[in-house]
Amino acid sequence: MAEPSPRPAAARLRLVCFTLHDQEYGVAIESVKETLAVRPITRMFLTPPWLAGIMNLRGDVVAVLDLSRFLGMPATGTGDDSRIVVVRRGALVVGILVDRMAEVRQLDPAALAPPPPTVPAEVAQVLRGIAAVDGAAVRVLDIAALFDSDRVRALERGGS
Repeated sequence: MAEPSPRPAAARLRLVCFTLHDQEYGVAIESVKETLAVRPITRMFLTPPWLAGIMNLRGDVVAVLDLSRFLGMPATGTGDDSRIVVVRRGALVVGILVDRMAEVRQLDPAALAPPPPTVPAEVAQVLRGIAAVDGAAVRVLDIAALFDSDRVRALERGGS
């Protein structure tokens, strides 16, 4: 009888990680287009507080979300370490304002635990799960769920 083959490296989830208010978050690397130093963001009139504004990205207008406010935390400050993580889902591209970048991490998707019941439902719906990676608790964002959330969909329709 043959021994089971080890799990292929491709099955591991590679995460681009960053921090928001000293909590670590990760996004699947295939969803990340690039990371940028913070650049001018133009605030838009009559938009929700979690929409930081829009920016010019090589001639394209890209919405920038303040993920901290989206998740119910205080606004993200913009200091020397702040970055914009540009994520994509199909043709849709959005920037996410973060406090600072962390390292790229790998984990087995089976290590993801569901968010605890203390996490508000609208936050839990945009998380794939939480995992301990190299001693850090990493909250893994589900970019598809973020883009499909009621709040982002309302913004696409022009509501707030």
